[in-house]
Amino acid sequence: MTEFIQAIATFTAGTSLAVYAFIFLGKIIEVTLGTLSTVLINKGIRLPGILVGIVEYVLWLLITTSVMIGYKDDPIKIVFLVSASAIGKYLGMLLDEKLAFGLCSISVFLPSGEESMALANFLRDQGFGLTILDGHGMDDSKKYVLLLTLKRKRSKEAIQLIHGFTDNAVITVSQVSSFIGGYLNKGTSKYPSFLENQNK
Repeated sequence: MTEFIQAIATFTAGTSLAVYAFIFLGKIIEVTLGTLSTVLINKGIRLPGILVGIVEYVLWLLITTSVMIGYKDDPIKIVFLVSASAIGKYLGMLLDEKLAFGLCSISVFLPSGEESMALANFLRDQGFGLTILDGHGMDDSKKYVLLLTLKRKRSKEAIQLIHGFTDNAVITVSQVSSFIGGYLNKGTSKYPSFLENQNK
């Protein structure tokens, strides 16, 4: 292992195009994994998040520390390092959006009780669990609130169904860090499908 680390350090000490490409691509992967690790841990998917974080830290040791040792002799490496860090952050956020880890909560506000019940029944038929609450607006007008807790990967589907059902809905979406009991716990999991088996 020591010899491998030394070989990487010797390689990154060079000034060839291959060295710059290695630093640039390696840093992008490192920061992308770091962003993904933080997202997983914050959403309660801890073990996969920690494992991804270990890989990210190893890459940091191999790439960032090697560059920092000799950056005064070759400042171009710093440019590649900083640029790759920014791109890695962006790619990490895109990856999180694409994979849609974790849960979210959708609140739907409607002025009509009849319409809210019809929408609730429609969404339940599509496999969504929800709760209906009574509320009051600023002018003391009655409102009806539908609360849904669901996997993030189904949030766009739910919003499209709501918009397709009614034009009167006001919708808000928020993140959910933990969930205990209820319909969601029986019908699905907060983990993405390829992680569900190891977290049951």
